[in-house]
Amino acid sequence: MISLSRVSFGRQSSTLSNHFRRQGSRFLATESKPLSLYCWGTNDNGSIPTKDVLAAGRSGESSTLLSKRGGPVIDHPAKIDVEDAFGDANLSIRDVVCGPNGTAFITFENTVYMSGSNQNGQLGQGDKKDVLIPTLLSPPDSSPLRHNEISKISLGKNMSAIIDTNGDLYTMGYNGNTMKDGVGCLGHGYFPEEYLTSPTLVQSLVEDGCKAEQVIVGNANMTVLTDEGEVLVTGSGNYGRCGNLDDVDQLFLEPVDLLAAEKDICQIAGGKDYSLALTKKEGIVYAWGRNHKGQCGTGSGLSVEMYAMEAMPVPIEGMLEGRRVVKIDGGCSHAVALTEGGELFVWGSTIHLPELVTSLIGVNVVDFVCGEDFTAVLDGEGRVHSFGKGKTGVLGLASLKYAAAPTLVEGLLEKKVIKFSGGWKHVACLVEE
Repeated sequence: MISLSRVSFGRQSSTLSNHFRRQGSRFLATESKPLSLYCWGTNDNGSIPTKDVLAAGRSGESSTLLSKRGGPVIDHPAKIDVEDAFGDANLSIRDVVCGPNGTAFITFENTVYMSGSNQNGQLGQGDKKDVLIPTLLSPPDSSPLRHNEISKISLGKNMSAIIDTNGDLYTMGYNGNTMKDGVGCLGHGYFPEEYLTSPTLVQSLVEDGCKAEQVIVGNANMTVLTDEGEVLVTGSGNYGRCGNLDDVDQLFLEPVDLLAAEKDICQIAGGKDYSLALTKKEGIVYAWGRNHKGQCGTGSGLSVEMYAMEAMPVPIEGMLEGRRVVKIDGGCSHAVALTEGGELFVWGSTIHLPELVTSLIGVNVVDFVCGEDFTAVLDGEGRVHSFGKGKTGVLGLASLKYAAAPTLVEGLLEKKVIKFSGGWKHVACLVEE
């Protein structure tokens, strides 16, 4: 899952930073130069708006094209025709957010176009039909959310969340089921419907006077960081996902009590069923949730793999102890952290304690994204390095093979990547040609 971070990078390249503007502490593409859109990976029901998928969507003959398990695979960076995909050759995209099976394209006008799998209504289109052609998110007139007031978005496999320009939180998609994976992940309390197919205001935060700064959605839980640095959770309590020691589902966003003493949480991240929180001053990473693949980085998953979990926030130590972390990201079942010294550490996907990515020592890492068993890294020269499992084409290396070490994505070598995002099986980036 793609986090919405606001933490500054450890060693920001002055060359690269000239092409970003600062929103809080986050670097976003500026309008100073037109940027191209490139994508690669597995095209899950329109998550990548390629010409063939767009044509299939317009003709209604998508079943044949997308019948292959997971969708067509693009194993190298492919340039997206913005006019064909969005109907406007001059559309200026400031941010792109990839989720497990969908993509959001945010413009400088604070509008958002959505595409991809929508079987749970998670794309907010008012129905549960997959979206093969990027479609403007247009909330109903009854919603207080205006279509041009969207600041940030987090996409999950079953649900999504939006933070508007006022700091209000909206959610949509699957709310859970008491007989399956728990309830309450949308944060609206109890209601009979399993699905909300349009963005719906989380009223409890408004009543409490809370403004959302960041939001992360898992498969059956949601984590929010407020503008006062408080971490809130809602949804399924299984595997410690709510971080409050028990397995009871939470119907509303409630504080993670054991993080209350930490007054300077600056970033949250997470994946399918675990969450991370980073403190600003000391750079400590806390983890809670499922840990059967080591995604919490505490080492405790080594003994009882299937049911391993951290039921409360635990500081990740090992090789991170004594180092100040400045940025984190979480994929499906693994995570990555960058220290102020420029070191990159990875854990999860059966790596139970943080390990240093030695081949990146000396590389000026400015950003990184995690997906399903892969990681992509952006350096200060605007180059992308990827490693991990490549069977979904997500490494962009013109191969489906596993890459044990970070490898340059050669299809972008003559270009400068300004911003990128990774879902579970695809990557999208904004590029200066």
